[in-house]
Amino acid sequence: MSQIKIELIKSINDLNSRGLLLSSKWSSEQLNGLSPTILATPLTNEEQLSILSQPSISSPPIGSNEYYKYILAKNYFDLKEYRRCSDVLIDCNKYQLPIFLRSYATYLAIEKRREEDIIEQQSQQQQQQQLQQAQQQAQQQQQESQQNESSKNNDNNKTDQQLQQQIKIEQCQEFKQLFQFYKKLYIENKKDMDGFLLYFYSILLKKQRDFTMARKVLIESVHKYPCNWSAWTDLSSLCSDSADIIMQLSLPDHFMKDFFLAHFKLELQQNNESLVIYQQLSRTLFTQSTYILAQTAIGNYNLRAYDIGEELFERLIELEPNRLENIDIYSNILYVRDKKAALSMLAHKAMKIEKYCPETCCIIGNYYSLKLEHDKAILYFQRALKLNDRYLSAWTLIGHEFLEIKNVSAAINAYRKAVDINPRDYRAWYGLGQTYQLLKLPLYSLYYFKKATTLRPYDPRMWCAAGGCYEFIERIPEAIKCYERAEENYDRERVAINKLAKLYQEIQNNEKAAFYYKKNLYYCDQEKIDGQEIIDALLFLANFYKNQNQPQSEQYCLRLLDYAGPEKEEAKSILREIHSKSKLSSKSKPIK
Repeated sequence: MSQIKIELIKSINDLNSRGLLLSSKWSSEQLNGLSPTILATPLTNEEQLSILSQPSISSPPIGSNEYYKYILAKNYFDLKEYRRCSDVLIDCNKYQLPIFLRSYATYLAIEKRREEDIIEQQSQQQQQQQLQQAQQQAQQQQQESQQNESSKNNDNNKTDQQLQQQIKIEQCQEFKQLFQFYKKLYIENKKDMDGFLLYFYSILLKKQRDFTMARKVLIESVHKYPCNWSAWTDLSSLCSDSADIIMQLSLPDHFMKDFFLAHFKLELQQNNESLVIYQQLSRTLFTQSTYILAQTAIGNYNLRAYDIGEELFERLIELEPNRLENIDIYSNILYVRDKKAALSMLAHKAMKIEKYCPETCCIIGNYYSLKLEHDKAILYFQRALKLNDRYLSAWTLIGHEFLEIKNVSAAINAYRKAVDINPRDYRAWYGLGQTYQLLKLPLYSLYYFKKATTLRPYDPRMWCAAGGCYEFIERIPEAIKCYERAEENYDRERVAINKLAKLYQEIQNNEKAAFYYKKNLYYCDQEKIDGQEIIDALLFLANFYKNQNQPQSEQYCLRLLDYAGPEKEEAKSILREIHSKSKLSSKSKPIK
């Protein structure tokens, strides 16, 4: 147990020194999440020395020229001056720490410039659209003068485009040089590469879309350095949508493997299995981990156990009052449970903590969506995406809002963006199915609903949606199979039972139709629900048992007499028929 504490402390220093701040934060959270008894146990002198010691090839010795350069470069890196950081370490090739920092800084500089180019292109497109609108609205005389101005603007745009293309070419060459350097290093000197250099090489391979090789290199990375959480999450994203592939991977026997398996299973919507692993971790070692608490809350949210999820998120907020990470999922729970007051309070609190944060914008967007102010909700989800264009929740939620206002093309675009970011997001696939349903393209919607069922096979809503598509295209046997799967997985809304009863009635399988009508009637009676589906069930069962010459028919007819409409008259005629049959049967009995 003390070994876990030592590894986490060491990993915080190692990750922080390389600028891997998210992984460093994660390790810090798990260190503070250890049980009080482990944290209270003091470290021995030997353990303290083992934390401070570094491999000879890893970092430059204190007092050396390379060490001074590294300190300066790290300060530039922390201030996000990535080019200056790379320049300082240009000749530092002896030790792995400065090599990694130089490479990572160069990569981040390329990515930063790419994002700036996207923003510039978007602003140029907006300017051109505004200019075209102004030209269309202006008079003919003004148009001539504006055409001259627009030609000058076009010349300026051409020069800007030429500069941008030149920068892109330089960036591509720079990336190629970086990739070739690491490829050569991996082929010639793989044994001497530490876990961090292997991790960075996997990042470059992912960019090159060589996912198989990237996965192989990541496995080597976690074997050499298991406490890099970013390497584990990248490995999770590169594994296919099946837990079987994890069993085939050669993973290190380390406590980090349990965190990885729980995270991966949660991604695959295998929520119960994931929650079991998190429970084991929280009971034994990480009794105070807020990360595990948050993941457990998310797992319960995925299972639609909203009451448990809400309790866990409330406990999380008590422990960390100014936390915003994952709190947008808490706002989803409040939205689903129609808790306007609680969601309003959460939105105000998030605004006070950090106004310009994607999570805050999503929370406020959910609040306006619950108030049915969809335009305002869209505005805040768009703000979230401006702050982080790869924020998955915002793309899915804005897709829902566009669907509400029947802006189908915008909804499709939003859901496709969500699927591009995370192909395992079943909500986006389900949303795409709904949009194509609105367009009355059942085969397209069926494709997307089937995707959702593969990702979420235990969710009855996915099967009901797929069943509806099969029903629309008159493939009744497939529709029945889908509705039966929904019923097997506890369909709370009872859509599947009603549909199964009607479909079996349609194909004249009266025994099964009667079974599902009786089941639906039982649930309706339990929940004291009244409506047309009860009338349909009573009428069918009355006719079914009448044809079977069974006394239950009269019972269902008597219940139908409480309703107005043609069904009441039909119930009366069935009762008359039953009574006449009973009189005839009594007359025909022999006298003893």
